Amino acid sequence: MPSDLEIKDQRPEIRNKKILVTGFGGFIGSHLTEKLLNDGYVVIGIDEFNDYYDPKIKERNISLFKNNKNFFFNKVDIRDKNSVNEIFARHKPDIVIHLAARAGVRPSLQQPVLYEEVNVLGTLNLLEAAKNNNCKKFIFGSSSSVYGECKNIPFKETEVNLKPISPYGVSKLTGERYCYTYSYLYKIPIICLRFFTVYGPRQRPDLAIYKFTNLIEEGKPVPVFGDGVYKRDFTYITEIIDGITGSMNYDKSSFEIFNLGESHTTSVIDLVKLIESATGKKAVIDWQPIQAGDVPLTYADVSKAEKLLNYKPRTKPEEGIKKFVEWYRENLCRVI
Repeated sequence: MPSDLEIKDQRPEIRNKKILVTGFGGFIGSHLTEKLLNDGYVVIGIDEFNDYYDPKIKERNISLFKNNKNFFFNKVDIRDKNSVNEIFARHKPDIVIHLAARAGVRPSLQQPVLYEEVNVLGTLNLLEAAKNNNCKKFIFGSSSSVYGECKNIPFKETEVNLKPISPYGVSKLTGERYCYTYSYLYKIPIICLRFFTVYGPRQRPDLAIYKFTNLIEEGKPVPVFGDGVYKRDFTYITEIIDGITGSMNYDKSSFEIFNLGESHTTSVIDLVKLIESATGKKAVIDWQPIQAGDVPLTYADVSKAEKLLNYKPRTKPEEGIKKFVEWYRENLCRVI
């Protein structure tokens, strides 16, 4: 299936500009790396290829660009400070886009120390390397999980009463705090991007849309927690990539936080119905109790990103789910 990423003109002023992308083998990272290479950038990739899910999925993700002459593959754990420093010293990246992380709210409840080590210490290692190698910009992939159970809806970047309720959310908020500190102390331009429930082709198999699609296709029960009315701001992958690339060009201040979402909410039970419509199959619902760490609602105010990054979300869940199911079927994807 052709990529949704449009290949744009390779402008002379950006050709050979070096972008370091952590987590390049993952869902968002592989789409971003493909886009940057198509646009004429040199990409230095860092990814651990850990066993959070089958590494073969990441191998498939990077198959479209791993042999590109402008791509440099580094299998490195961002907790390994010496290896991170060596990569920065060798390649001298202009921009860092930090997407590598231990992801997932529920797993973070079982392994909070691991999430602290990867998401906080790993981020600190990258900030130190960026500082020591005169990087021109640092972009941090944060999460809507930092808002937690905030009562002010929709969520705005100006919210001060942040209430993350999972170790994952806390680790992302701590990463943002370190980003602000390094921007303030060392004058590194830094942007933190709060992603809202990203989905689309190459999505991780543990995420709801992939998992539900797989179960519905196989005729197996779909676990729905609580009463199914929890709502999420589902954001299609190409819009997240637009937001990231837009932030690369932002230069009006030294530190900013932006929400990247669809600014539209869909309940879990309505999500199941959309997948039923896209697959033409009926779901068997397995009702489950509410899970610890789950928030009842995520809902992004994206007016700041629209104004300053020219961010324009366009893909409604009805369209995006259809695209995902097409990709799923064409790639014969199943949870491994």
